[in-house]
Amino acid sequence: MNSGDTAWILVSTALVMLMTPALGFFYGGLVRKKNVLATLMYSFFTFCLISVQWVLWGYSLAFGPDHAGLIGGLDWLGLNGVGLQPNPDYAPTIPHQAYMLFQMMFAAITPALISGAFVERKRFKSFVFFTLLWATFVYDPIAHWVWGNGGWLHRLGALDFAGGTVVHISSGMSALVAAIVLGRRLDLGKEPIEPHDATMTILGAALLWFGWFGFNAGSAVVAGTLAVSAFLTTNTAAAMAALTWVTASWWHKGQPSVIGAAAGAVAGLVAITPAAGYVSVTASIFIGLLAGAGCYLAVQLKPHLRVDDALDVVGVHGVGGTIGALATGLFASVAINAGGANGLFYGNPHQLLIQVIAVLAAWAYSAMGTFVILKIVDRAFGLRVEAEAERAGLDASQHGELAYQL
Repeated sequence: MNSGDTAWILVSTALVMLMTPALGFFYGGLVRKKNVLATLMYSFFTFCLISVQWVLWGYSLAFGPDHAGLIGGLDWLGLNGVGLQPNPDYAPTIPHQAYMLFQMMFAAITPALISGAFVERKRFKSFVFFTLLWATFVYDPIAHWVWGNGGWLHRLGALDFAGGTVVHISSGMSALVAAIVLGRRLDLGKEPIEPHDATMTILGAALLWFGWFGFNAGSAVVAGTLAVSAFLTTNTAAAMAALTWVTASWWHKGQPSVIGAAAGAVAGLVAITPAAGYVSVTASIFIGLLAGAGCYLAVQLKPHLRVDDALDVVGVHGVGGTIGALATGLFASVAINAGGANGLFYGNPHQLLIQVIAVLAAWAYSAMGTFVILKIVDRAFGLRVEAEAERAGLDASQHGELAYQL
């Protein structure tokens, strides 16, 4: 047991916890004022719901003793066997419960990310059941595949330092399916739908960036040189992606977008997440450049696809996570992390192939699982609110409260 490592993982856990309500602010500023509370509630309620689900069965499914490389089973149901002694498979120098808490924060923010695709039109009861089912049957299995001891992608050698595949690709592809199944907002294309509070979005982005240091550097688990390296690559990629997005929007539309700077920073944070502990700081600059340009292009293409991914979850998290996962297969180096592998640019093209397999597996399983869950929830409760409730706004129609009493 190492007290320094334990202190670092607890601080990192608190940083990652902040990211879920920060996501609520990031998303909340982008919606119309009649839907602010409902949007904030998606993130806040998800954190509460998954905190309990993770303790009862989520952690066991994701990290419990392996069953056929696909799932962790229920051996650790209710944290049975997850105590204060270290677990040599995951965190040999910190209490097992500390590692469980750290991973809980990842499990909480991931379904909250999906909510950006269906804001302003989803029934809250349906959201609750969708989130619980999605966390159990989509997130937990993918987490086991990639991070669980015995998971099939873990055995294959897939590299995902802090969740590019597990968190961002899974949520991005699920957001795409959710946007298609729920359909477009009633007013989309008929009247302007503009962010009601850009300052709230900038605040949310800043808090996300702050929390992301725990997300990525905390994934080193130990308070050592790898955490420092991941911290540095995280900040550098985020800054480079923000610069790239602003430059692209300035050239494309004639003005440097403030919201674009926030979106670009998040895109860079997403893309560096799987690579943070495997690549050099120079590589992180290239990853930030690729993320800023690639995610900006994806967002610009959205209107041509006629899919109402309201807050660009697919363009930022789905595309950004894919860029980051593949870039890990290019730039990874054992000189940075001896526990990883070399990528294509360091003489190991096979690692890029492994990354492609992991990306395709996460795409396919997330999409299929989300579609099935949405259809089950739709049959049980109906996914969308009624037209009158949507026009009135979800704050009033779903929660009976207003964000602003003006």
